[in-house]
Amino acid sequence: MLANETGKTALLAKALGEAGNLLLYRGILEDPVCRAMLRFLRAVRGKSESEAFAELFFLLSRHAGPGDAWQNHLLDLVLYDDNAFTREAAAGADRMSESLKAAARTDLRILHNLFRVDASVVRESLGSEHLWRDLGSGRAAGQTAIRTVLSGARDWSDCLEQLAAYHQEAGAGLFARYHAFRWRDRLEGIETPDPVALDDLVGYRSQRRIVVANTERFLAGLPANNILLYGDRGTGKSSTVKALLNRYRDRGLRMVEVAKADLADFPRIVRQLRGSSLCFILFVDDLSFEEDEVEYKELKAVLEGGLEARPVNVLIYATSNRRHLVRERFSDRQPEYGDNGEVRTGDTVQEKLSLADRFGITVLFTAPDKALYLDIVRGLARRGGVTLPDDELTRRALVWEVWQNGRSGRTARQFVDQISGDGEWQDFPAVRDGTDSGQG
Repeated sequence: MLANETGKTALLAKALGEAGNLLLYRGILEDPVCRAMLRFLRAVRGKSESEAFAELFFLLSRHAGPGDAWQNHLLDLVLYDDNAFTREAAAGADRMSESLKAAARTDLRILHNLFRVDASVVRESLGSEHLWRDLGSGRAAGQTAIRTVLSGARDWSDCLEQLAAYHQEAGAGLFARYHAFRWRDRLEGIETPDPVALDDLVGYRSQRRIVVANTERFLAGLPANNILLYGDRGTGKSSTVKALLNRYRDRGLRMVEVAKADLADFPRIVRQLRGSSLCFILFVDDLSFEEDEVEYKELKAVLEGGLEARPVNVLIYATSNRRHLVRERFSDRQPEYGDNGEVRTGDTVQEKLSLADRFGITVLFTAPDKALYLDIVRGLARRGGVTLPDDELTRRALVWEVWQNGRSGRTARQFVDQISGDGEWQDFPAVRDGTDSGQG
C-alpha cells in the first residue's frame, strides 16, 4: 500500500492485495464477476479503469436488483460455495478440525474486505459517478437470516459458527442454492420448480395422507418407505409428489428428478447424496417398462437387493399408470397363448412383478366418479374466483369432460382454467340422451 493511501482508497488496495491468499474459498476467484471486479480494482490502481469498469458493470447488470449488485453477488458466492468447510458443516460434523476453522476464518476476513468495496467506495475513490447500486429492476436476493448476519457484521471471521449452522441446515454448494434438481449425467439445479402446493390439490385426501405421513417420518429420521403412486392418468400423482417439496423444503427436503433412461446412473446419484444432513427424494415420473427394456433391474438393485446399501437420507417416489410396471403377456402365465420359449414361465412372472413389490408403499389413484369430479371442479372454481351458479358450473363441467379428455382431476383443472379470467366460455353443444349433438 502506498504511504499516502488512506480511507476507502486504502480499502481498495487491501481487498485487491489479499484476494490471492484465499485458501478454502479459492474457487470464488474463478467466478466471472469476481474476476472482473479484481481486474477493475487493478485498473483503478493504474488509473485506467474505464474499460475494466464497463466489463464489470455489464456482468453485474445480469444480477440486477435492489441493493448493491456486487455485494449481493458476493454473498451468493460465499453462501453457495462448495469447499471443505461448507461440506463438513453441511454434514453436521461434531468436531471440525481447528485447522479447517482457522483457514475458513482467514478466508472470511479476506472476503469481507471485498464485500466492503461497494459502489460508494468506488465512487469516492474515483471521484466519479461510477455506480452499480440498484441496477435494473431485477429481484433482490432473499434476505435470509444468514444474509442479514453477514451484511451487518464488522468482521466475517466472527460469523464462522453462524455460517456453519446455516450450511448444516441448508447444505453446501448446489444443495444450498437449489431445492429441486434434475439428473442429466450430473446434478443440475432447477431455478423455478413447479409451485404446486398440497393445499391446491382437491380430492384424493386419503391417498395424500399416506404420502405425507411417510414423508414426515422420513424427515424426522424415522424408518420410511419408497412409494409407488399408480393409477389413472390425470389424477394428481405427479402433483402430489412435487407439492411435497414446496411444503417441506424448509425442513431440509430436496428432490431430484430422474428420467427412466438414466436409471443406470442411480449408484452415481446416491453416492453424491450420501452423508448429507438433507433428505432427498428421487422422483421418477411415469415409470413403466416394455418387456424388452432391462433398465428396471438397475432400479430393483437400488430399491432393495444391491450390495451397496441405499443411504438413509434417500427415498424413491415413482408414479406410474401401470401397477406392475413391467408389461406382462398372457403367454407369460399360460404358454398355450403362445410359445415364448420359457421353460419356467413362473420365473418370468415373478421377475416382472418383483420391481413393484420392492416399493414399500403403493398408493392407488383411480379415475374419479361423477361426484368426486364435480367436487374437484367446485373446489378449483372457488379458488379460481369463478362465480357461475352451481347448476351452470355443473352442466358445463359435464359437457367439458365428455368432449375433452374424460373424467379426471386434470380435466377438471383444464376446465376451470378455461372458464377463469374474463368469465366467458365458448360453450360446447349440449349432450342429449347420452349422445353428442354436435358431431357429424
